[in-house]
Amino acid sequence: MIIDVRAGREGDLPALLEIYNHHVRTGHATFDEVEVSLDDRQAWWATYAPVGSHRLIVAAGDERVAGYATSSPYRAHPAFQHTVETSVYLAPDAIGQGIGGRLYDTLLAELVDTDAHHVVAAVALPNDASVALHLSRRFTVVGTFTDYAIKRGRRISSTWFERPVRMRDECP
Repeated sequence: MIIDVRAGREGDLPALLEIYNHHVRTGHATFDEVEVSLDDRQAWWATYAPVGSHRLIVAAGDERVAGYATSSPYRAHPAFQHTVETSVYLAPDAIGQGIGGRLYDTLLAELVDTDAHHVVAAVALPNDASVALHLSRRFTVVGTFTDYAIKRGRRISSTWFERPVRMRDECP
């Protein structure tokens, strides 16, 4: 499959919704337990733009969306205005094909020309592939919250990662 990595388009919303709701139903990549609606996703969509530090990047091919990555506000406090939290979600049949890495590479490259300074990400465990993805993109482990969440009666731990937007050896 040929994959085009690009900015998200409003027409992608139904596919993005299906990917997200798949993870709501089947796993713990999100802690949501109830599927979100298209109306919910339209409000979510409005928080992203093709410029600035809050982006939505899509991997599409063969007339379908295979996955997406986002950079979102970390927290509402003004002290965190230059910190973004990233997420990557893939369609089930797109996992293990390098699409997550391509999404992350594009997103991180686009953040360099914004006012974002720092990137954080959380990986709900176990998820060896996502841990490896973050480490391969030069994130460092901050620490692990052990059994700090519960989804469908199961306790979940998450490892948190961080990295500067501009890596020292990449700066001019």
